[in-house]
Amino acid sequence: MQIALAGIGKIAVDQHVPALSASEDWELAATVSRSGTVDGVDPFDSLDAMLEACPEIRVVSLCLPPVPRFEYAAKALAAGRHVMLEKPPGATLSECAELERMARARGLSIYATWHSREAQQVAAAKAWLADKTLKSLHITWREDVRRWHPGQDWIFEPGGLGVFDPGINALSILTEILPDAIHLREAVLSFPDNRQAPIAAKLGFRHPGEAAISCDFDFRQEGEQTWEIEAVCAEGTLKLTHGGAQMFVDGAPAGDALTGLDGEYPRLYAKMAQLVRNGRIDMDLSPMRHVADAFLLGRRETVAPFHF
Repeated sequence: MQIALAGIGKIAVDQHVPALSASEDWELAATVSRSGTVDGVDPFDSLDAMLEACPEIRVVSLCLPPVPRFEYAAKALAAGRHVMLEKPPGATLSECAELERMARARGLSIYATWHSREAQQVAAAKAWLADKTLKSLHITWREDVRRWHPGQDWIFEPGGLGVFDPGINALSILTEILPDAIHLREAVLSFPDNRQAPIAAKLGFRHPGEAAISCDFDFRQEGEQTWEIEAVCAEGTLKLTHGGAQMFVDGAPAGDALTGLDGEYPRLYAKMAQLVRNGRIDMDLSPMRHVADAFLLGRRETVAPFHF
């Protein structure tokens, strides 16, 4: 199937393009970007131009920042194209719901992707926790914004999510592996004095079994990056490290080696191919709801200004 990739920035170059190049399902047939291109692929500087010139391209994958994404997705759906959304799927919950409504009305597939759910040991962690008695769970998700988003001021603008851009990855794993639904109880959001989105956040959740569930997100960590989830259960302690790539139970390596495609983004694109072939939709917004709740409930604190 031919696919167009819109938004040729760092995540597209690092993840989407290699995944598409290695896929047996997809042919990257066009790009849409004001500046970025991919060698050997027809470039367009507007989505309208691509949609008009390439009726044979039935799928559009959007790697734009969240705020402009709705307009692009709505145009693609209106033109009868299936849509794949980089995380987070939009800037607001309402616009994501509208995109799903549009897709259903037109009989099109739309996929809100959560790449961290495709990490190597997430499925194994979910299986291990399924019959355990959870006592506490803590997430430590700390990374360096200058390394992963160099000079990308949009991430600290309204709708850019700030530290929740990586934090939503942790929440996507959390909502995947827990057998019970949770909801936010409290949050503290740290905003740099000169920015419109938080650079750090601490969250606490209510769990139906009264387990203590908390998150520590920070965008200021230099050196080694920390992406860990530790779940303490009556039957033992599970730990996911390296963003879900490694799993330990009571300190010993555990989990299963995934078979089939290697890598988070290749697995996302394989799932998109299945959705298109089967005429299905996957628009799970649970990680995004927790982020929205954090902005609703969070106590704001002002911290030192941040500059790239």
